[in-house]
Amino acid sequence: MSKILPAIGLISAALNNFNPFPYDAGFDIEKVTQLAVDLPSHSWEFGATAEALIELENPQFSVFGVAPFPVANVSRSKVRALDYVANNVRLGGARYDALDRGNGAAGDPASMGVFAVMLGKRDEGFANAASRTAQGLLEDVPRMQNGAISHRANTAEVWADFMYMVPPFLAYYAADQEDLGLLRETVRQCRLYREILQLDTDQPYKGAWRHIIGPQSQDTGLWSSGNAWAAAGMTRVLATVMKAPVAATNETWQQGAITTLTGYIKEILDGAMGSNHDGGLLRNYYQDVGGPHGFGEISGSSLLAATAYRMAVLQPSVFGQRYITWAEGIRRTLGRNDRNGNPHITRTGIATPAVNPLGWLDTRPFTTGSPEGQAFVVLMYAAYRDCIHSAVCSRPQTEGSGSNFGTGNGSTAGSRRMVKRNHIHRRAPHGDRRSN
Repeated sequence: MSKILPAIGLISAALNNFNPFPYDAGFDIEKVTQLAVDLPSHSWEFGATAEALIELENPQFSVFGVAPFPVANVSRSKVRALDYVANNVRLGGARYDALDRGNGAAGDPASMGVFAVMLGKRDEGFANAASRTAQGLLEDVPRMQNGAISHRANTAEVWADFMYMVPPFLAYYAADQEDLGLLRETVRQCRLYREILQLDTDQPYKGAWRHIIGPQSQDTGLWSSGNAWAAAGMTRVLATVMKAPVAATNETWQQGAITTLTGYIKEILDGAMGSNHDGGLLRNYYQDVGGPHGFGEISGSSLLAATAYRMAVLQPSVFGQRYITWAEGIRRTLGRNDRNGNPHITRTGIATPAVNPLGWLDTRPFTTGSPEGQAFVVLMYAAYRDCIHSAVCSRPQTEGSGSNFGTGNGSTAGSRRMVKRNHIHRRAPHGDRRSN
């Protein structure tokens, strides 16, 4: 196992003097990060930003750190991701919604579950909420015919998005509780989701997943963000399986799970890389080459690039230079202007164009700041930095604070002052993420 584990211990510096931005991203990553913190108003957005913050600022505590288990007992005042979740969580739900009471999406509250486990080391309220969330997902939520846990609470539906919310939490919770059975069930859920969502095709995007299968919100398109949610989520599960001491108690199962998850992630990345790109970015819907849904966008592109960097470290024998080169292409594209001369990262840090974060069927590129899109860019930078520190990616010629590259004249429309987003729950039918 020691040969598989990444060398991220090189960046496990003291909390007070670690520089999270040692390399120029090609754009102002610090401003991107600030908007990722400021813009969220929904549970899954808070969870995505918290994950971005811990990977960026406290990598030793993320599952990509060299020794994330046992879970650290650390003050929330020392880890911004923990304080961020503690300040934004809405405790009080009975079971699956214990971290976001009243949420109609069963899967979304679990996006904050990893941080509830960490906070629970010092706060029993969070420990109880993490436990109730896990129990509710396993026992109360509807399931598909093959046993896949529904993303929705009121009807059985599978969403690719679920893969970033629920399996990483269940795997982390299982590792903390030393529950091999739950860890095995988590990997099984990845298989069950793949059974339903992976498209059977021989097209260049072979391996890609459809977005949603279910009676209310069905979307059989190959949504770039959905594929990114799935691949990145399974990468977090993989890192947990590789490093959780409880997994090593059954090495035969552990090695099989590592091989299986690695294969699933590779399929999705290969499908993305094989798809027809637009202006150096993945299309919002891979197969819509000539239609309005096929515009290149930053959200799925950035998170899949982050996944490629992570897998190049976790499994370098499988994810070689071809994957790094592709991820580098996405990162460098974000540091340039689009075909109309507009910067992909504006002067104020908005990553653009994104898909509408509350309506994936909106054909208009979203340019006022997507909370999840901002977080995905931060996740990409953190993975890029760690890939360099692991001596897998090449060290850039220019080093600095990570924010030395201005990107031209950009709108300030994505600032906290100008973006008004009500605290509504997503996941309603017909391409609108709001639920009733």
